[in-house]
This record gives sequence, structure tokens and C-alpha cells, in this order.
Amino acid sequence: MPLEIRDCKDGIQFSAIIQPRASSNKICGLQDKYLKIRLTSPPVDGAANKMCIKFLAKILSVSSSQIMIVSGQQGRKKIIRIEGMGTSEFLNKIPSIAQS
Repeated sequence: MPLEIRDCKDGIQFSAIIQPRASSNKICGLQDKYLKIRLTSPPVDGAANKMCIKFLAKILSVSSSQIMIVSGQQGRKKIIRIEGMGTSEFLNKIPSIAQS
């Protein structure tokens, strides 16, 4: 099942599953229609959310202010919005999730 990316005002939105306390920060492909992201930070006081935004900003070459977690702040499943980026640009920058 391919990653579900929705166009929204000024950008895109997609669903992600965050795995905290991993050995390294990395995108490890798809799980159902979610982008699976492993992060080293623990899920304490929003640390994993902050790291998720910082990590995606680095990979996508955008400012962290362009990335926001729309829903799922307390859980592993999140909806993430990226402003100023289209679907094709997003997919080009995350090669590990080539639409299959």
C-alpha cells in the first residue's frame, strides 16, 4: 500500500509512525500507509516530536518551521504537514519510500 500523501493549503500532509528510542534516526520505509521513522530520542516531554521535525527538516532541506505535527502529538501515529513542498518533490527527497 503506497504512502498516502494529501495536498493541502500551501503544502502536503502525510501519516507517519514514530518509533522512539531507536539506535539511529532514519526513515525505514512504509508500514501500511504510514511512513515509518525511527528516532533516538525518548517519547518524553515532546522530545521525540521535536526530533521528528528537526530530522525531517534536515532530510527534506526545509526549515523546521515549515513542518508541523497536525495530530498525534501524544501517540506514535502522527499526521505531519510540510508547507511549501509538493508531493513529487517530497518523494524525490525520500527515496526509501518509492511508491510501490
